[in-house]
Amino acid sequence: MSRTHQGLSGEEALGTGTGAVSVGATGLSIERPALYVVATPIGNLADLSPRAVAILRGVDTILCEDTRHSRRLLEAHGITTPLQACHEHNERRSVGALVERLASGQAFALISDAGTPLISDPGYALVAAAGAVGVPVLAVPGACAFVAALSIAGLPTDRFVFEGFLPARGEARRERLRTLGEETRTLVFYEAPHRLSATLADMVGAFGGARAAVVARELTKRFESTYRGTLENLVARVDADANATRGELVIVVAGAPAAATAGAADADRLLGILLAETDRKTALRIAQALTGLGRNALYQRILDLDGAGPRGD
Repeated sequence: MSRTHQGLSGEEALGTGTGAVSVGATGLSIERPALYVVATPIGNLADLSPRAVAILRGVDTILCEDTRHSRRLLEAHGITTPLQACHEHNERRSVGALVERLASGQAFALISDAGTPLISDPGYALVAAAGAVGVPVLAVPGACAFVAALSIAGLPTDRFVFEGFLPARGEARRERLRTLGEETRTLVFYEAPHRLSATLADMVGAFGGARAAVVARELTKRFESTYRGTLENLVARVDADANATRGELVIVVAGAPAAATAGAADADRLLGILLAETDRKTALRIAQALTGLGRNALYQRILDLDGAGPRGD
């Protein structure tokens, strides 16, 4: 597929790598065809990079989740490029027409309501379809809420797991957390404000109350705040502070200690012995006292080991 550039006015280089916006004697150029995946601020409008501004001004169309929301950002930066909605409800049915326009030589920018597109946001179908037909898909990096939270959490960041949003329903959320109980990497979650208290309580059940964690709220915004402590401590603090359940939230939780992960296998052996001699409730009480593992995690192990039938539940 041929790739062309359209010149616009400008005075200096804004990048030299593949897909760069070049500004010099020949003017600023936007690659065509191309789909630019552009990160936008997560709160502070000044966090939109000069390159991102140049891309958003130069493409033919900006694809966004909510045109009303994105228009405020564009107006703040003097960007008048046409907007088109591309969100979770219409992406799959509109992707064919969008890719045809790209393949014909147009350039689009894909943005989300905040942060880096496709990170717990729509856009996957369009990016995959554009790449499949040979349209260049180019990243214009910038803000990302979970990366920002990791950078200030004070927890290990050499290895981490991004889980995005947990299931909204309680039992499904608790089941997901149980599967992460032995994960030794730092865990990162997004959560809705009205579910924060319940989620932290479920984390205590799955990981134990002593696990270190951080709740980062309204990152880069006027009322940005960070809550640090153990999960048990954070449950109490959040319940006592009405502001903690307002705004955008990221939860960062320390991974399981390696010793605890190794101890999980020992816990299974212990439970196997106890279940052969006594009922589930007694086995659970003894195992919790001897291992220090969370009650919910141990109970799930009992169900896995002992089957679903009633035995002293």
